[in-house]
Amino acid sequence: MKESNKKDATNDTVDGIDGDGDFDPSAPPPFKIAEIRAAIPKHCWVKNPWRSLSYVLRDVTVVFALAAAALHLDSWIFWPLYWAAQGTMFWAIFVLGHDCGHGSFSNNHLLNNVVGHILHSSILVPYHGWRISHRTHHQNHGNVENDESWVPLPEKIYKNLDLTTRIMRYTVPLPMLAYPIYLWRRSPGKEGSHFNPYSKLFAPSERKAVLTSTVCWSIMVLLLIYSSYVFDPVQVLKIHGVPYLIFVMWLDFVTYLHHHGHEQKLPWYRGKEWSYLRGGLTTVDRDYGWINGIHHDIGTHVIHHLFPQIPHYHLVEATKAAKPVLGKYYREPKKSGPFPLHLFSNLVRSIREDHYVSDTGDVVYYQTDPQLCTIKSN
Repeated sequence: MKESNKKDATNDTVDGIDGDGDFDPSAPPPFKIAEIRAAIPKHCWVKNPWRSLSYVLRDVTVVFALAAAALHLDSWIFWPLYWAAQGTMFWAIFVLGHDCGHGSFSNNHLLNNVVGHILHSSILVPYHGWRISHRTHHQNHGNVENDESWVPLPEKIYKNLDLTTRIMRYTVPLPMLAYPIYLWRRSPGKEGSHFNPYSKLFAPSERKAVLTSTVCWSIMVLLLIYSSYVFDPVQVLKIHGVPYLIFVMWLDFVTYLHHHGHEQKLPWYRGKEWSYLRGGLTTVDRDYGWINGIHHDIGTHVIHHLFPQIPHYHLVEATKAAKPVLGKYYREPKKSGPFPLHLFSNLVRSIREDHYVSDTGDVVYYQTDPQLCTIKSN
């Protein structure tokens, strides 16, 4: 179970403090998930569909207003500002569809699915296909063998990658454009597609739902193609295509940093050492400054991962209530300025250093490929 000179997580620790007086994040926590749940106020669990819909109305209004302004001004001074703003709004739209997938949007299953399909299809995300794989991610967070999102590669799989793939996977900004590829073919070592109802990602009972989402995604693609013929393909690229790329970069940036890049190396688990609680406690909260309110406080990620049923508008309060229980297992995010520029150094360092984990051991930590570092530095 020992890994990379790290101490055995089950020995010489008391409440996460090892024999040297340092906090060991891999030590089994001295509290249960029920204690965290009990600390969160009851009203934080209440879903208000009207409040959720008000966020949809707000975001959709901003999206159309930005597009109208861009078309009206049609200035190369304004276009870059539009792309950055609209790409960020596409990301905000994604987060609301994400809430629909978790059921935190409302208690109405039909409402969740209708809104989720409209929001996610508009930004070229297959709603059910992604919802199901994301559910797998939450159910197995921190598990090297079964996690689904930004899961570390075991050493054997990593070393079977050709050099070009390694360089592309571990050179900024290329990993920040990975999401569309992941939707089509998942990650190295995993098979399946989010668009194929018969993919290994899905149970037979889920095939109809996945097909529905793939059809909705295809309709949006056809709509964009039709718009290119009726209007101008360059204009469609400027209005939707470039913001889509900005959205993809936001999604990859945020989701990567919620599971990587902390100043202290955090553990990943296998076998009997993994539990839902221990896996969830390896997630990281982030402060995004002014963006927090725009992307619906998705940076409050630890409590969201443990309790995805909590609506996004209660996550900050729920996190504050849970922190006394979590103690040192909660890592206070570094305060951001208006824009989260400080997180770029976390991203670059992690992608430069976090390449693979050992094929053996039930508590493992990221290791660095010195050969790749040497090649990239030349």
